[in-house]
Amino acid sequence: MIDFPLHTAFGVTLFLMYSLSVLGLIPVILLENRNPLKTIPWIIVLLLLPGIGLVFYFFFGQDNRRRRIISRRTYRRIMRPLRAGGPRQDKVVVPSAYRPLMHMLNRNGRTPLLYGSRIDIYTRGTEKFEAFLEALRGAQHHIHLQYYIFADDEIGRCVRQVLIERARAGVEVRVLYDDVGCWNVPRRFFDEMRREGIEVHAFLRVVFPLLTSKVNYRNHRKVAIVDGHTGFMGGMNIADRYVRGTSWGTWRDTHFRIEGKGVHGLQSAFLIDWYVVTRQLIKGNPYYPDEKFFDDNLMQILSGGPTGRWRVLLQAFIFCIANAKRYLYIQTPYFLPTEGLTQALQTAALGGVDVRLMIPERSDTRSAHLASHSYLDDMLRAGVKVYFYRAGFLHSKLLLADDEIACIGSANFDFRSFEHNFELNAFVYHRPFAERLRRMFMDDLRDCVPVRAYEWMRRPLHLRLIESFLRLFSPLL
Repeated sequence: MIDFPLHTAFGVTLFLMYSLSVLGLIPVILLENRNPLKTIPWIIVLLLLPGIGLVFYFFFGQDNRRRRIISRRTYRRIMRPLRAGGPRQDKVVVPSAYRPLMHMLNRNGRTPLLYGSRIDIYTRGTEKFEAFLEALRGAQHHIHLQYYIFADDEIGRCVRQVLIERARAGVEVRVLYDDVGCWNVPRRFFDEMRREGIEVHAFLRVVFPLLTSKVNYRNHRKVAIVDGHTGFMGGMNIADRYVRGTSWGTWRDTHFRIEGKGVHGLQSAFLIDWYVVTRQLIKGNPYYPDEKFFDDNLMQILSGGPTGRWRVLLQAFIFCIANAKRYLYIQTPYFLPTEGLTQALQTAALGGVDVRLMIPERSDTRSAHLASHSYLDDMLRAGVKVYFYRAGFLHSKLLLADDEIACIGSANFDFRSFEHNFELNAFVYHRPFAERLRRMFMDDLRDCVPVRAYEWMRRPLHLRLIESFLRLFSPLL
């Protein structure tokens, strides 16, 4: 009889358990039928990095495309008011080049056409928060807020006080915040609101960060709805940075105030997320009041996320890029495109489309900023015009094509927004609105410096090596 020491037996047991777990995961990864360029690296990581590979896969490797977070029946009940009273197609139609996009968003993203909304544009935090606080103070029935960051600073405390005042006046106030986005916010900040009768919940609560994969899937949406009549969406969180800026310039972002049928789209997106978090089904006419028509526009509001069979937001961006005929203007704080987006942008530029990309010269995230630089070489070679915004930090998100379509919302031009985050974007089919955004883009160009290809290619070798190394981690940044 062979007598194994206790530590040897323990080690053998751990090895066997690990081997069985790895061998069990490999078929799971294979059956997901991913892109081989993604599948093979994960298998190699699992085999060559014992223990660490499992942790990395648990956090960052799982495919949630087929996961359903809400039943079809509940989804239809929430979306039913949104689909009532379709658009006035006698007044306006979707440009012919983008009708397939409209059908795709409606079929796969379940986003009906919404007619006749009024859309105001804010490019300065002071203006946005003035309008935002005014709308909150005028609330009579309900206030629904959903933000990635709800900071405990001057702006955050001001918004909180207004919410408390309206709750004391009998207004229904519901708040969703992202748990990771608000990690540095003291619990007492939200507890004070709860004590005043405000319903406050964290989206995908992360209790044990080291023991859950939820940390990689964040709700990046910035949405507000007041009485079902007024809505806000865009790139601005609730924080002082949008008013005070940074030590090296303004925090330049874009946000939108919406009235009309478009608000119903924001409401449906919020109520779905509210149900996912609380299992409370909220419906009724007070949340979807009758709306008048303000303008001859059409929009679709898409709630993108890591669940569902299709990456609808990514597909929509690729479609817009591929169908641009004259120009394509993009603003994004982080430029970490997927392979499909990279090919689409290069193809458009090589085909003669005026492709312009505006990104910040300085960023709040050093690693993502350096990684984004590695993508610029081929963009410049293909003829994409790249501009560095110098007046501060550019946090605006915009995709604009041919004065025919504008995509606005919370999504950045990076892996995280297209594959990991829950985002909210609106696709607006309206030439006057697109022209307003084009003028805004041109105004921002005054604060930019163009990136010259011949100068860019001469940057130091050690810097290019750092950029290329960080690029390997693009899906995680």
